[in-house]
Amino acid sequence: MIQAIIDVGSNTVRMAIYNIENADGRQVMELLMKKKHLVGLAGFVENGIMKQAGIDEVCKVLEGYSKFLNKLGIDRVEAFTTAALRNCQNSDEAVREIIERTGIPLRVVPGDEEAELGFIGATHNSPAISGLLVDIGGGSTEIVYYENKNIVSEISLPIGSLNFKTRFVKGLFPVSEEIDEMVKETEKLLGEAESFAGISQEEICGIGGTFKGAAAIYNVIYEDKEKVNGGLISSNAVFSFKSEILQEMLDRFTKEKLTEEDSLILLRAIPERLETVLPGIVIASVLAKHFGTKRITYSDSGMREGFIVKNLLSF
Repeated sequence: MIQAIIDVGSNTVRMAIYNIENADGRQVMELLMKKKHLVGLAGFVENGIMKQAGIDEVCKVLEGYSKFLNKLGIDRVEAFTTAALRNCQNSDEAVREIIERTGIPLRVVPGDEEAELGFIGATHNSPAISGLLVDIGGGSTEIVYYENKNIVSEISLPIGSLNFKTRFVKGLFPVSEEIDEMVKETEKLLGEAESFAGISQEEICGIGGTFKGAAAIYNVIYEDKEKVNGGLISSNAVFSFKSEILQEMLDRFTKEKLTEEDSLILLRAIPERLETVLPGIVIASVLAKHFGTKRITYSDSGMREGFIVKNLLSF
């Protein structure tokens, strides 16, 4: 069975196509391909309203995906959208127009469900039975604390990499004063998250574009893995590095003028996320300090895989 999953996020619109089949008495999923378009949907929100230009951009991408799927005869399609459309005042009208224009059955996913699906996707093959999962998206940040593979606390914070870029950063990269404002906002929201009071965790499992970008930057800096002391480990799209590296990245890449070497690192690692990764790393760094985290592990599996595991796989 071939299944397409479309995720209309605050920064990108992604489509992943999987094959789901029986193997050794259980159902497994095989990723066949991925496509993505950088739309920056959260940037089209003005005074809480999604502008028509943003709706048009989403429709353009989804119409292309629809033609692609029709050509291949793939009719099993699940599509969902998260913070950018979930949080705007004209959410219902915007989603209705997108469905009517594209024929794609787009569904708005609530923050708690987004957190749950991300948790399932990132941990279903993980040996860890307890931990802290963080998904920093373009428009929201989901945090899940779990014990014995069960969710204990979950929250969706209305902050994300593109959200922070739009609200606080005037130039290409944030300056110290802008970073201070983003830190204050993140700390304020964490302080209000009563269900996470007193929680500490040595390791965070990170999913989403910010952690992917941070891992990519780290990977470029330390291309010679033999020289890394306690640094990057890569295996099956999983990367691990010391949490203190997040602050080091901010210190290194938010200078008034970058060196040619540092510019080369960013252009090689995150050419499509130059403007949004550093604001996202601010959030990640604050979270790591807040929870006493010593290590960050990035997983490439997230919400899309979580949807399949929860709804389509039988074990």
